[in-house]
Amino acid sequence: MKTALTIAGSDSSGGAGIQADIKTMTANGVYAMSAITALTAQNTTGVAAIMEVTPEFLAEQLDCIFTDIFPDAVKIGMVSSAQLIETISEKLKFYNAKNIVVDPVMVSTSGSKLLRDDAIETLKNRLFPLAAVLTPNIPEASILSGVSIENEPDMIKAAEIISNQFGCAVLCKGGHSINDANDLLYHNNKYKWFVGERIDNNNTHGTGCTLSSAIACGLAKGLDLERSIRSAKEYISGALKAMLDLGKGSGPLNHMWNICRDE
Repeated sequence: MKTALTIAGSDSSGGAGIQADIKTMTANGVYAMSAITALTAQNTTGVAAIMEVTPEFLAEQLDCIFTDIFPDAVKIGMVSSAQLIETISEKLKFYNAKNIVVDPVMVSTSGSKLLRDDAIETLKNRLFPLAAVLTPNIPEASILSGVSIENEPDMIKAAEIISNQFGCAVLCKGGHSINDANDLLYHNNKYKWFVGERIDNNNTHGTGCTLSSAIACGLAKGLDLERSIRSAKEYISGALKAMLDLGKGSGPLNHMWNICRDE
C-alpha cells in the first residue's frame, strides 16, 4: 500500500485539517500518517482557539515517521509560525521527501486567520521551493503574487508569478466568484484549466484540505500531476454531491462517499 503524510493542524470538528486529510487518504486507498502542528478548538462556525506544538515535538513526530514508514507523498497544510515552518523544511530536506503538496493555508473557511504575518515570508522561502505543487485559493494567490485577481487572466498572471518565483507547479483554485469550480494549473511555463462542476452546496468546510490531500494521494500512487489533479477533483465533487449537512455553519464534506453510502 502506498503511503502519505499530512503535516497540518487538528480540527476538533473533524471537517478540515488532519482529520479531513486522513479521511481523504483512506478513501483514496492510501495509508495515512500525520504530524500535528497545532491543536485547534473549532467547529463549523469558526475557530475558538489555537495551541501550537513546539518545534522540538514536531521534529520528533517527523523523525518517527520518516525513519519507519517513509511516505510516498507529503501534504502540508496549516503551519502558523515561522519556527514550525523551519522545522518542517529542515526535516523534509534531510530525509529527501518527495511529492510534496503545499496548501498555503492563511485563512479558514469561516474567516479566521491561521497564519501569522511573520510566517508568510518563511513559508515562501523555506517550504515553497520544496513543493511539487502549491494549491492556493484566490485570496491566497493574490497575497502571494501581489496581483489583484478579478478574472481568469488575473489567475493566469498570478499563477505564473508564483510558479516562476518558487520553481514549482501552482494550482490556483477557482471559486470566490471568479469562475466557480474551475482550477488553473501553471507548470513549466504552460497553463491548463481543469473544469469543475458547479455544485450547489454551502457546506464547504475543509474543501482546500481535502483537495490537496487527494492530489497527494494521486502522486503517492505514481500518477502524474495532471492525472492526480483530475482524480482529486472527481473525488471532491463526489464528496460535495453527497450533500452531508452537519453543524450550524459551513459544514463538512462527506469524505467517505465512495466507501459507505449508508445514512
